[in-house]
Amino acid sequence: MHNGPATGGLAAVSTALLAMSRRLEVHDVLRTIVASARELLDAEYAALGVPDDHGGFAQFVVDGISEEQWRRIGPLPRQHGILAAMLHEETPERLADVRDDPRFGGWPAAHPEMSGFLGLPIRDGEENLGALFLANKNGPGGFTDEDEALLSLLAQHAAIALTNARLYERSRELTIAEERSRLAHELHDAVSQKLFSLRLTAQAAAALVDRDPARAKGELQQVAALAAEAADELRAAVTELRPAALDEDGLVHTLRDHVRVLDRAHTARVTFTCDGVRALPAAQEEALLRVAQEALHNALRHSGADRVEVTLARTPAGGAVLRVRDWGRGFSPSTVRKAGRHLGLVSMRDRASGAGGRLEVRSEPGEGTTIEMEVPGG
Repeated sequence: MHNGPATGGLAAVSTALLAMSRRLEVHDVLRTIVASARELLDAEYAALGVPDDHGGFAQFVVDGISEEQWRRIGPLPRQHGILAAMLHEETPERLADVRDDPRFGGWPAAHPEMSGFLGLPIRDGEENLGALFLANKNGPGGFTDEDEALLSLLAQHAAIALTNARLYERSRELTIAEERSRLAHELHDAVSQKLFSLRLTAQAAAALVDRDPARAKGELQQVAALAAEAADELRAAVTELRPAALDEDGLVHTLRDHVRVLDRAHTARVTFTCDGVRALPAAQEEALLRVAQEALHNALRHSGADRVEVTLARTPAGGAVLRVRDWGRGFSPSTVRKAGRHLGLVSMRDRASGAGGRLEVRSEPGEGTTIEMEVPGG
């Protein structure tokens, strides 16, 4: 027995709003909005597009379509008929059969069949934050006035949740920037004096080496001591550079945030997917993050790739495996020693082994590069 539309709809809307309000990351908010809308209106498919600066979509999230179906459909829609048109609308659009609309067209062959359609913008004042779409109402009759009213209510609260998530991410980015600036000053103060003393002492040793070898030997011993102190200072500073977000949010959220920032900052498409990874020992999480950052830096700076894919997956033994793959120019295994120095592969291997893990590098000219690191967990 079903509740009446008032009580049943109110309970469902309440559940949806609570789910959205608990999310702080933009990506999670988008997914929650889409899943909530599809469940709330009992539709087969739901999607949410966030606009870019060129009249298309910067992000496009779907629910009701499997990952395999989504892969077959192909790249994100950029200028996609009625969907892109909804980014510029101010009112809902309800159609008995979307295929009859003149704006319907250009859909990929693998796209599922859609008929009944309900779409509306998510607006914050005059700004369109996104457009929410539903297709194929389950049961006879298609989408109703009540469905449209419920979705409009959901969209109003979705705008609040999305705005809050954006503000949260922006504040996080500013906090990280301030922290990096502070640490950079501390690193400079801690190490620069030691390096200055090191240089002067080395110059003194060089001046004495011919006329007073005994004193030169003493100066060189002082050089060694100063170098050791500088190394200790540097190591302590680098240890402090462990991101606060890693301690607070764990590896998955920190890595996802890092990938999103890079995706916005570069023309290459940078993506992150995670499959079942649980919390790992702190040393392993830090090593995985550092290797991911180094591998991403290499891929974006040196490979020429237009796509970089980061995946983090749980291993059967309870550890984790990180893969950073690009489709760039790659390099030959015969030059791996030279490339290793250039691309920081030696330091990445050191980080992996220091965390009890392993690092593997696979690359061929013209075939891109894959950096894979596995840690045992604990």
